[in-house]
This record gives sequence, C-alpha cells and structure tokens, in this order.
Amino acid sequence: MASPSPAKPASRRGGPRVPATRFDRRLAKILTHATDVFYEKGYAGASMRDLSRASGMSLAGMYYYFESKERLLYLIQKHTFTTIMERLRERLQDESDPDQRIRIFILNHLEYFLANQKAMTVLSHEDDVLKNNLGAEIAALKREYYRICLELMDNYKRARGLEFSSRVAVLSLFGMMNWLYTWYNPRVDGDADELARQMGDTFLQGICSVNEGRAASQRK
Repeated sequence: MASPSPAKPASRRGGPRVPATRFDRRLAKILTHATDVFYEKGYAGASMRDLSRASGMSLAGMYYYFESKERLLYLIQKHTFTTIMERLRERLQDESDPDQRIRIFILNHLEYFLANQKAMTVLSHEDDVLKNNLGAEIAALKREYYRICLELMDNYKRARGLEFSSRVAVLSLFGMMNWLYTWYNPRVDGDADELARQMGDTFLQGICSVNEGRAASQRK
C-alpha cells in the first residue's frame, strides 16, 4: 500500500502546518511522535514497536500504513523540505532586492528550524540513512533547495559586482544554519527574527569584506 503524504495547508510563519482533514491530522501526529522517538533513540535504536507505542497505533496498523521505520523517516524528511521550500517561494515572490532575498532565505530556514528543532536534529543526524528510491527522492529535494540558494547567491554577486565562489558561500551558509541545534540558546541568541538579522549581517558583510580585501591587495 502506498504511504500517505502530509497535507498541503501551511501557516505563514515557522510553526507546524495545519492539516486539512482528519486523516491528515492523524498523520501529522504520527510523524510528530515518530520524530520524538528518532530524536530520543536515534534511527538505529528505534523500533517499529517504539513508534507504535508512541503514536498510539497498533503495531499491525503501523506496518500496514508505513511498512517500515525507513518510510516514516522518509515522510519526515519529505515534509520538512517541501514545507520549507513552499514557504520560501511564497516569501520571495514579493521581494526583488538581492540582499533581502538572501535574508529571506535565512529567516525562512531559521524560523522552521527553531519551531521544529527535533525534526531538524533528526534530519542532521540521519542525513545518509535513506537508500534506493526513497533516498534518491530526498536527495533531489535537497539539491533543489541548494539550487534555490545558489541562484540567490549568483544574483547577489552580479548585482553587487562581487567575485567569490557561490558554491563555497552557499555551503558555508548552510553550515552556519544547520549546526544551530548544537549551540542555540533563546535567552542569549534571541528569536528567529533577531538571529536571522545577525546571521545575515555576519554572512553578507563577510562576503563584502573579502572582496574589499582582495581589491585592496590588487591595488598594491
């Protein structure tokens, strides 16, 4: 039996999507419970019985709908990446300034990250677990997300007349954002808006300063 997919409707900010039907709401709860189990036990240490117990679904029902814990991890990852990209595209529609578009990318990522820290931690820890067709589909979503950021970086570079490797810049930005779960403290680091502002300043000013330093050395 084909596994169900999470529902479409979403809130504007980084909080959980609001499922449209009773079945979608049930699925969303199951994915939340599965995320909790993977977060606490790790993917390798979690069993279908653990997932069944946490979700309140019978073990037979769990196998009937999801076949394996791999399928649940796949649904968590697919839901995460599709949600982030849908929200990002909505936000980018109304903004043309290259600087602000990168800042929107950062804010969109951090909002979702901070509202769904367990899910993002699971994604970081279990990044290479999925294999075959499931793994290929998630890898394609990741490449699409990377390409969106790369295009934003290329446009920023052209608009500002800068010279740097967009690939290195994009991967550095992801490194800054994705390790957030190891150090983020809301009492010290602020909310998503404040953190995105600081991270955007650090990142974009760093790119500009590198180019200024290169230009100065060439004038000598």
